Amino acid sequence: MVNLKILVGCKRVIDFAVKIRVNAAKTAVETANVKHSLNPFDEIAVEEAIRLRERMGKDKVSEIIALSCGPPKSQEQLRTALAMGVDRAIHVEVPENQVLEPLGVAKLFKAIVEKENPNLIILGKQAIDDDSSQTGQMLAGLLNWPQATFASKVEVVEDKITVTREVDGGSETISSKLPALVTTDLRLNEPRFTTLPNIMKAKKKLLTKFTLQDLNVDISPRSEILSVTEPPVRQGGTKVDSVDDLISKLKSAGAL
Repeated sequence: MVNLKILVGCKRVIDFAVKIRVNAAKTAVETANVKHSLNPFDEIAVEEAIRLRERMGKDKVSEIIALSCGPPKSQEQLRTALAMGVDRAIHVEVPENQVLEPLGVAKLFKAIVEKENPNLIILGKQAIDDDSSQTGQMLAGLLNWPQATFASKVEVVEDKITVTREVDGGSETISSKLPALVTTDLRLNEPRFTTLPNIMKAKKKLLTKFTLQDLNVDISPRSEILSVTEPPVRQGGTKVDSVDDLISKLKSAGAL
């Protein structure tokens, strides 16, 4: 039986309940003085790692490690993961103004994987700020590991992982030997609430920090954002007097 060492990703994103605004320079969304939280899909990844240990036992899941790449405040999200039940955390500190693209994140994760040697990586399928859905796939490619994306069910037996995943026509079940990488879908689980005692315990858990220089990884962006604009304001609807009038308006708008 393979003893699992699980690495989970934890990204700091603008809270899902915040109304997004474009900054004055039209170069990005406004992040100053805006509430941030743990990316919801990554929260599901953390929950699944903890549930695997609860199902399999501590003797079969030796350690769960949370990893975040981002500015100093990313440690807040790592503390959330620690309060949920993660054993320890790693923070790769990236300067506040540094552009961090999915490939750069995948490279940083690869450097940490080479140090920690986990045999299962669980990431959220995407981050709600950029919706790229690329980091997991890129990391699996860099590591040359099998991957199972958009997981709605995960099972580990002996040295094999079985994943049910969402596809356009419904769902499919695939299996692979470990090590492997999984990205989580919304249907996988519902994350637990953190209790005050666990939040207090999380403050005492180990959080290790690395810099870009420590890992010697080039995360230079491969693309440039030229401008960011808000979508046009939706126009109000108009009333029509009859079905014939409705059809006429739809035809003139090219909808029929």
